[in-house]
Amino acid sequence: MAGEITETGELYSPYVGLVYMFNLIVGTGALTMPKAFATAGWLVSLVLLVFLGFMSFVTTTFVMEAMAAANAQLRWKRMENHQEEEDDDSSTASDSDVLVQDSYERAEKRPILSVLGVNLFYFCIIIYLYGDLAIYAAAVPFSLMQVTCSAAGNDSCGVEADTRYNDTDLCWGPLRRVDAYRIYLAVFTLLLGPFTFFDVQKTKYLQILTSLMRWIAFAIMIVLALVRIGYGHAEGHPPLADFSGVRNLFGVCVYSFMCQHSLPSLITPISSKRHLTRLVFLDYVLILAFYGLLSFTAIFCFRGDSLMDMYTLNFARCDVVGLATVRFFLGLFPVFTISTNFPIIAVTLRNNWKTLFHREGGMYPWVVDRVVFPTITLVPPVLVAFCTHDLESLVGITGAYAGTGIQYIIPAFLVYLCRKDTQLAFGYGTVNKHRSPFRHAFWVGFVLLWAFSCFFFVTANIVLSETKV
Repeated sequence: MAGEITETGELYSPYVGLVYMFNLIVGTGALTMPKAFATAGWLVSLVLLVFLGFMSFVTTTFVMEAMAAANAQLRWKRMENHQEEEDDDSSTASDSDVLVQDSYERAEKRPILSVLGVNLFYFCIIIYLYGDLAIYAAAVPFSLMQVTCSAAGNDSCGVEADTRYNDTDLCWGPLRRVDAYRIYLAVFTLLLGPFTFFDVQKTKYLQILTSLMRWIAFAIMIVLALVRIGYGHAEGHPPLADFSGVRNLFGVCVYSFMCQHSLPSLITPISSKRHLTRLVFLDYVLILAFYGLLSFTAIFCFRGDSLMDMYTLNFARCDVVGLATVRFFLGLFPVFTISTNFPIIAVTLRNNWKTLFHREGGMYPWVVDRVVFPTITLVPPVLVAFCTHDLESLVGITGAYAGTGIQYIIPAFLVYLCRKDTQLAFGYGTVNKHRSPFRHAFWVGFVLLWAFSCFFFVTANIVLSETKV
């Protein structure tokens, strides 16, 4: 999603792939997780985090199995073409060869996913990318507003300790906080929006730089929180459980484990895939440990009502961080990292729109290709960000709906249909070396049941919340 991991043809070791996968999964969602933890209670949050991490691992193995099966069919096709070239003048073939060939031709003519399935995939990925862009478009102006709009009488310390502010509070002179937010949003759109109309290439080193900044920021936040707790300055007393916060927590956790859509570009360049499933499992264990460390230090270090949507902003206070350089680095950290990813994701969304409506042999008119598609890519997320900067809700809704489709529904249907197609192409009894450990049909059914249950639960929760209001 965020561009190619490596240059074309460049391979890397399994352990480098493990690092790339860790870096892909741990992103913006991690910054909204502490507040979601504090809202839902630490025990409920821990149980749900572990369970959703496990479910994400299950569907990741589904996608890996489907990729291996598709690769096997591509290799078979290449071998078939090569054989045809060598035996062009020969008409002899065994009965078994003919049967295998007939089975393969039937499988080749029968698409793994129907047109409906393909459209469902594009619908989910497009909605997810729109949600991504809306989150990014809101996070940057929100961070800038929080850092630059100082509290009255606390001009040098950036974000105030009491975060129960109102958007109509003054920021600078007659300008309200919401006015400052929208000014920053307009500047953000004018600076980064034009990239949507062009192609973004050669981002490898830019991604390395932003990844380095991300891990420096995460390390600083964890260490500072541990120091405050160690010196007895901890303010947090999180509840054991509060089910009213489960809806947002669910969406945030699903969003924070999202990687299934990027697995092909991530796994294909790995040089040796012999122990790939074990390495992916290790990655998920490390990610769970990191999310737990980040969130638990946060909810015990800060009061639940003082935790902000973007966790970095809790460290932009003088009473938390005395060094101004560190305060501004953490407060503005989302600005730097998100700004570099926004054009890449926008171009990815634009290309998905093009692919969805593309017909073989056809070409788009210049106006449609260069104006219409970039415009429908850029305008909706900016409008959403203009209307709200509630990052926790944006992440929660994106994860709960589009995330459920991408992380659960599509991988489950993909592996189910892929297994049937493999049997048709190669015969019953064929063993996929990279098949999922969760090979029983029960797991496919369980994932689908869980996905639809979550969908209805989140929807019902939203309706009930709106009814109460």
